[in-house]
Amino acid sequence: MPKEIAIVGAGMLGLTLALRCSDQGFKVTLFESAPEIGGLASVWQIGDLTWDRHYHVTLLSDLQTRKIARDLGIEDEFEWIETKTGFYTDGRLVSMSNTLEFLSFPPLDLLSKLRLGLTILYASKVSDWRKLEQIPVEKWLTRLSGKRTFEKIWKPLLRAKLGEAYRESSAAFIWASIQRMYAARHSGMKKEMFGYVRGGYRRLLSRFQDVLTEKGVEIRLNAKIDRIGATENGAIQIQEANSTRTFDRAVLTCSATVASRLVPGLEPDEIKRLSGVRYQGIVCASMLLKRPISEYYVTNITDETPFTGIIEMSALVDRREFGGLSLVYLPKYIAPDDKMFEQSDEEIEEHFLSGLESMYPAFDRGDVVEFKVSKVREVFPIPVLNYSQMVPEIRTSIPNLFVINSSQITNGTLNVNETVQIAERAFHSVLFELE
Repeated sequence: MPKEIAIVGAGMLGLTLALRCSDQGFKVTLFESAPEIGGLASVWQIGDLTWDRHYHVTLLSDLQTRKIARDLGIEDEFEWIETKTGFYTDGRLVSMSNTLEFLSFPPLDLLSKLRLGLTILYASKVSDWRKLEQIPVEKWLTRLSGKRTFEKIWKPLLRAKLGEAYRESSAAFIWASIQRMYAARHSGMKKEMFGYVRGGYRRLLSRFQDVLTEKGVEIRLNAKIDRIGATENGAIQIQEANSTRTFDRAVLTCSATVASRLVPGLEPDEIKRLSGVRYQGIVCASMLLKRPISEYYVTNITDETPFTGIIEMSALVDRREFGGLSLVYLPKYIAPDDKMFEQSDEEIEEHFLSGLESMYPAFDRGDVVEFKVSKVREVFPIPVLNYSQMVPEIRTSIPNLFVINSSQITNGTLNVNETVQIAERAFHSVLFELE
């Protein structure tokens, strides 16, 4: 009889584990509380379009994502595009997409630009990230690049991802970001080539579901798990509202805080470590427009605006994918207890559209075809000082029960490639030996 394994959470991490475990001969059951698979990479309906609920991009250097696509038989469906980057600074939009534009970037003098370039080069050569996680990111970047460069460049980039939590974050975070982007520029073409699968994550997730189903994986959607515990003979019990099932092993890929609530039988120190992980949340608006806002895939914002960046997906994705329309994301990263989570979608829409009107004189609300808001309170752990010392263990005190999630990213930033990589490493280092 093949060993039965339960995987809780059908995001990219859980899906990857399910694929590897089924290939290894496990009988896999995948539990997902949402009505669809994908987690943070899930898709939704906006207007007549089905597309990613949050913005995603694949870099040439994202080898784990590309390998999964290859294993699913869709790697040849990637499109690779050279994109442009904009900055909204001091009330105007400027381009910073090449060396010449970098050298003429208005907010910085020549010395500041030189220090910025040297900072990026230096960070790309650093290999000992553990020392960096002992240094506040603001202190490290200010020392290397100068105060003005920090305020005009680094601070808005940090706030775009970390919100105000950047003040508590370590230099290891920006190091990981620079490493990823630097690798993308040096992966064969010497320029940033961003990619997407034709059809977006709808295509990838649909293919994932088909492959797992063909391999005999049971996918249970809308599965509301109440409790997970162990039996006297070492099996793992998963309790839902109206049923209890027993497995040889179980893996939780949900957030650390959710895991701490689902498994009350863990040791107090384990529960404390899991529940102590601090997460960053997001309010992210998706907006369908009759015409693009700008030519830039990413517009970084140094001024005060309701959102912390603008992602123009139609600067990357062929607009025919969107029925000729333009798809724009307006993200705002905030703490899980931020009052913005209590605001109505209509309030957020008004706030965000007013911000766009202030930034772009030509912006017309009449061009907005659809506006939709996603709110997620726990997106990724905040990379606080000495974070690697706080990371929850994969193995728990309960035999045959494992926790594998984004809290275990210690030298990277949360993205699909890192998520898949965690799954691959955990499978080969822990789960593979359990056959």
